[in-house]
Amino acid sequence: MMVLLAQIFGAFFGLLAVIFGAFGAHALKKIFTEDQLKSFETGVKYQMYHALVLLMVGFNFNLDNGHQAAMVYCFIIGVVLFSFSIYGLTFSGAKGKKWKFLGPITPLGGLLLVAGWALLLYNLIRNLI
Repeated sequence: MMVLLAQIFGAFFGLLAVIFGAFGAHALKKIFTEDQLKSFETGVKYQMYHALVLLMVGFNFNLDNGHQAAMVYCFIIGVVLFSFSIYGLTFSGAKGKKWKFLGPITPLGGLLLVAGWALLLYNLIRNLI
């Protein structure tokens, strides 16, 4: 079940990253400032990086223990909190009513992404021992 979850979210996040990247490269140039566009692109890049890592762990791990499940959840929730809060901040800022409540959510998502990578490292080292 966890393998399928990682693969589905990896594919879904990858799909959305390509769509959002194309949207940002074309349509958003007209409404975003340069800084907003850079922030949006950061969200897209991190979303794609973690889509790929979810696919990688989904195809290379059994994801049958608590540490591995936690890693998958950290990546999924981290992407949602990190990238999607950036999208919300950039869109709301472009409309002139920046949703400031999203500001603290972005670093929380980043911390979950870091935790996911730490758990990945832990699992890789554990497999060596």
